[in-house]
Amino acid sequence: MGWLWAIIVGFVLGLLAKAIIPGKQHSPLWLTTIFGMIGAIVGNSIARGIGIDETRGIDWGRHGLQLAAAVVLVFLGDMLYTAVRGGRQRA
Repeated sequence: MGWLWAIIVGFVLGLLAKAIIPGKQHSPLWLTTIFGMIGAIVGNSIARGIGIDETRGIDWGRHGLQLAAAVVLVFLGDMLYTAVRGGRQRA
């Protein structure tokens, strides 16, 4: 069941990251979800490293770090995806 939560959290983080980044992103939804999943893992690692991985109540600091990591990864991943795909996609 953990993999299902990872996909759901990655999907939500990826969509939030796309909403935060100005302009249009060209990466597909499945790739955005993967970037969001990786962002959650990176955010958790950073939170654990600075000692805020487990607090009482809602872990706002951890969630903020997850979102920040997802924003960076979606931004960089979209740039890489656009470069590999050759700029604009043809419809």
